[in-house]
Amino acid sequence: MSDISDAAELAELLGGEAASSDLLRLVTCGSVDDGKSTLIGRLLYDTKQVLVDQMEHVAQTSERRGDGYVNLALLTDGLRAEREQGITIDVAYRSFVTAKRRFQLADAPGHVQYTRNMVTGASTADVAVVLLDARKGVIEQTRRHALIASLLAVPHLVFAVNKMDLAGFDEARFREIEGELDTLTAQLGVGDAFAIPIAALHGDNVVEPSPRMPWWTGSTLLAHLEAIETAGDRNLADRRFPVQWVIRPMSDEHHDYRGYAGQVAGGIWHAGDDVLVLPSGLRTRVLAVESADGPIDAAVPGMSVTIRLEDEIDVPRGDMLVDPDDRPATARELEATVCWMSERPLQPGARLAVKHTTRTVRAIVEGIDGVVDMDTLEQHEAAEMALNDIGTVRLRLSGPLMVDPYAVNRATGSFILIDEATNDTVAAGMVRSVRA
Repeated sequence: MSDISDAAELAELLGGEAASSDLLRLVTCGSVDDGKSTLIGRLLYDTKQVLVDQMEHVAQTSERRGDGYVNLALLTDGLRAEREQGITIDVAYRSFVTAKRRFQLADAPGHVQYTRNMVTGASTADVAVVLLDARKGVIEQTRRHALIASLLAVPHLVFAVNKMDLAGFDEARFREIEGELDTLTAQLGVGDAFAIPIAALHGDNVVEPSPRMPWWTGSTLLAHLEAIETAGDRNLADRRFPVQWVIRPMSDEHHDYRGYAGQVAGGIWHAGDDVLVLPSGLRTRVLAVESADGPIDAAVPGMSVTIRLEDEIDVPRGDMLVDPDDRPATARELEATVCWMSERPLQPGARLAVKHTTRTVRAIVEGIDGVVDMDTLEQHEAAEMALNDIGTVRLRLSGPLMVDPYAVNRATGSFILIDEATNDTVAAGMVRSVRA
């Protein structure tokens, strides 16, 4: 199925109204004190998502702290430790709605030691909003967060050049930063990146155009986010369906019912589609695609559905249903980009569990090929990976995993590493290449 017909079918499935108000997942990131929480508070306030009692509480807290103004950052810094320190230390999720779109927003911390939190927030994002202080320009954290967004294949990147009020609303300063960002995104190979000058504290170019920056003729931040098209970001070409649960009611009424529940990871699924079951290699066809409300015409990526098959074959949890003519790699060895999230360093020879979609296998770290230098964005040799390091590792697996390169499919190209002794998640990984 071609990209054009895929896009047309998706639009038909979603319908005009749904397509115009579809969900956009955002992650905001940037260095400490760049104003992420203030920006989010401004978005919530100016789009009228804040209740009167919430604003009263924020105003009282701002006065008690001696801020001298109503500190909208307090709307998002929800933890007591965050409010006391004046920084964001955890990923805070917020939702808001405009007339054109629904938004789910993850506010990621700016401190280097919370890089792992930023990875968590960006892993499902459609758009990364990276804040910069107009006085400081592009710094290490800007490069780090842009790198993470590119590694996680976040489809759209927006640079919010904040605190333009403290830079005198100077166009020349913004254009200088814009040039640095063009160089950075070209180095990272980012396809869709856009810079917007804002002053979040006062609301300039956040929701409404700023009269203090008449030289800016582009969109406001909110207008740009409302206009971003995401339908083309979904992988509609490669049918992938990891089986999460086997449904067997075993009642007299449904004694012959067998369904396979999960979330569509790729492609468009219809009744009548040919199916290959991996890793067994068994073949069959789709009998029906069902939602909680009954049979549906088709299922697209992100939908949670039940697929029924024409033949009674053994398909346990962790297997994957795929297109027989377009199968993923059945991998025994992986080369992957990894963000290390544990205080205990990662060393060659480490034994960990790999959780990929609905399947978990054991793995041995055969080698560490390099760790990224945040100043140059290039890899250098390293004997181990420390907390928040990003690098390339090679894994040998105890059992097969059905994977695609992360750049092709974020769902089937990603995994987490788990310390089996503590059950802690110690790394997030993105598949680069495989050996069958």
